[in-house]
Amino acid sequence: MQIQANEKDRDPTIGRSAPPHWAHHVLALLDAAMGQLHHEQAARGSILQATSLLRRQVDPQVSQEVAGDGRERLLAWQARKVLEHIDRHVAHRVRIADLCALVQRSEAHFSRAFRRTFGQSPHAFVVRRRVELAAQHMLQTDMPLSDIALQCGFVDQAHLCKHFRTTTGETPAAWRRARRVPT
Repeated sequence: MQIQANEKDRDPTIGRSAPPHWAHHVLALLDAAMGQLHHEQAARGSILQATSLLRRQVDPQVSQEVAGDGRERLLAWQARKVLEHIDRHVAHRVRIADLCALVQRSEAHFSRAFRRTFGQSPHAFVVRRRVELAAQHMLQTDMPLSDIALQCGFVDQAHLCKHFRTTTGETPAAWRRARRVPT
């Protein structure tokens, strides 16, 4: 894949101008890859570093807030435990109280630390994971979207469509048609 950049995208002061459109896609892909690596710690570390570097270039102000002073972030073992729980239960209800119990933090403290560690709220993170899982099912199966929605933890197909369109900019059906390999 070759990424073409215009003169504005090559500006050495990347943080001062709007980030190139492709950078957001790279971040989304890296985040998705992070969720799919369950036991590969070295790969996970490399992807996490790449994500951090890109995030600092795309939005330096947010990355400073996310980095903070380190006290409000989840520790590595806590982040790993929370991610594993979310991935195991993504198709079911994922409650903040359950995540807090895993790492023994109050809801307020956990929510702040989660946002600083992952760059978004626990709810937004779970929804994104569900959308990623739905996308994977759409590419790998011929299941109807209504069944995929239920298997990925959405209430119904409309719920999936709403979040899928918000995340990707396309409806699930259009996204699936554009990426489906003819058999």
